Amino acid sequence: MTLQQLQYFLAAYRLGSFSAAAAELHMAQPSISEQIRRLEAELGVRLFQRVGRGLTPTEAGHSLRPHAERTLDAAEAARESVVAVRELRGGTATFGTWGTARYYPGVDFVAEFRRRHPSVRVRVVGQNSSEVVEAVRSGELEAGMIALPIDDRGLDVQPIMRDEIVYASTDPEHVREPVTIEALARAPLILADASYGTEDPTRRQLAELAQRVGLSIQPQIDVEDIEAALELAARGLGDTIVSRGILLAMGKRVSNRLGWVPFDEPFYDTFAFIARTNAPLSPASREFLSLARERLAALAQRLLTEPPRQRAPS
Repeated sequence: MTLQQLQYFLAAYRLGSFSAAAAELHMAQPSISEQIRRLEAELGVRLFQRVGRGLTPTEAGHSLRPHAERTLDAAEAARESVVAVRELRGGTATFGTWGTARYYPGVDFVAEFRRRHPSVRVRVVGQNSSEVVEAVRSGELEAGMIALPIDDRGLDVQPIMRDEIVYASTDPEHVREPVTIEALARAPLILADASYGTEDPTRRQLAELAQRVGLSIQPQIDVEDIEAALELAARGLGDTIVSRGILLAMGKRVSNRLGWVPFDEPFYDTFAFIARTNAPLSPASREFLSLARERLAALAQRLLTEPPRQRAPS
């Protein structure tokens, strides 16, 4: 039994003849007759009786009609749901990011996406790049935006921008000149992303830099949130590291007591989009990624000029 056969059956049922059904469907009458014959053979019953030059439904035909109508209605609803997703009139854009992505244009491009596509749901999840990587790899998430480096097995990785990491302190002596990894290892450090430790890509980069010169990085204070790290550093409880993009986003919320300098060998958070290898994205997620790429490109341009690469405490 096919949807096509049910469509032909309902047309013949409603119009009372195969020729009228064929005319309405723009088909040859023998094709309609043959498909109805095959349907009757499959069901083992006659669906119509010939009366003169017309058709009269049998009891079996009357019984089949409501089921055929519901089946075709359900098929049309299924088709329309797929079309709605394709045309961004429905569906869900699912995306993973790390926790501090809100300081980048995360909220802005979610708002812009909803403005453009108000019928599409948005699901943005994730606290750290390592968490997002595993969720994308497992198929829990379609795609994500993460900081490199990561374990990229089974993933397509598209780098999109980088953001310089700077060293922040209230002690003028600590931010008089670009900081070395040796000085960082000696400093009273406050670091964010406590739960993820060396699984966090930024901390992993620091650990690798220190390892090259035979040192290790041991923070004196571990916190989850970068704002908490900056606040504690502003109170003089230690020094911290932060990206220029976050400083730009926070603006006047960053205490004037903090100054910052770059590293003597600059290092960066490099951000990338990830998706499973050879896994096509839904239209909604593909559009969401396109908008995210557009907004991050604009941010990367701003980071070329601001904020200042160096600031003294005041």
